[in-house]
Amino acid sequence: MALYQNFALLYDDLMKDAPYDQWIDFTEHFIKGKHVGKIVDLGCGTGEITVRLAQKYRHVYGVDLSDAMLAIAEQKALERNVPHIMWVKQDIRHLSGFENVDLCISYCDVINYIVELKDIQSVFINVHRSLNDGGLFIFDVHSLNYVESSLVNRTFAYKDDEIVYIWNCEEGDVEGEMFHDMTFFYKKDDGPKYERFDELHHQRTYDVETYANLLRKAKFSKIAFYSDFSVEKPFSETDSERIFIVAQK
Repeated sequence: MALYQNFALLYDDLMKDAPYDQWIDFTEHFIKGKHVGKIVDLGCGTGEITVRLAQKYRHVYGVDLSDAMLAIAEQKALERNVPHIMWVKQDIRHLSGFENVDLCISYCDVINYIVELKDIQSVFINVHRSLNDGGLFIFDVHSLNYVESSLVNRTFAYKDDEIVYIWNCEEGDVEGEMFHDMTFFYKKDDGPKYERFDELHHQRTYDVETYANLLRKAKFSKIAFYSDFSVEKPFSETDSERIFIVAQK
């Protein structure tokens, strides 16, 4: 089976209430009034954020490792009349072929899927190499407090007429590590039967100083932290659910 093939088919339905407008607003706060040529969306999935940005900016790239995700993203772009997006299949741990980029983004906890410090460092170094001087790298991660208080050792469930899932979030062996053991049942056609598939997702998050140290080692010059889509309220690592990190080359 191709990576995430079945999950890709359900992804947009599962994420229909995701705060995409807030991701876009947060991004545009930092690029407003600036010349922005090339934008790269790392771990773009089905391209919802990529397509929205491409409706406003001309040179947008979506990067993902999943063929199935990219196929849906490309079809979505065509349906919304933004065919100029370049879709690239790559593992973001080994990002290559990009230069003169003004903005790299990686949202919806994509960086939490990079669980080893050496691999996170590789992502940061390659992003830095790809950016123009003054270019920005913006990404988000789950906070340690949110992982420990609201995710690990919990079970979540969902049901509608088309999709049923059971999601167990299991604690890993080290701080911030978690395994999402998910079982899905979905109607593949209009018949009464459901098909089942299973996914196991491995994530880990770190404290903000760890991310800051890795960014500094990658030669980023300015690093700032924000809580839960807000650019106004004071940052608090312990009170945040989703931490946004903005780094400038």
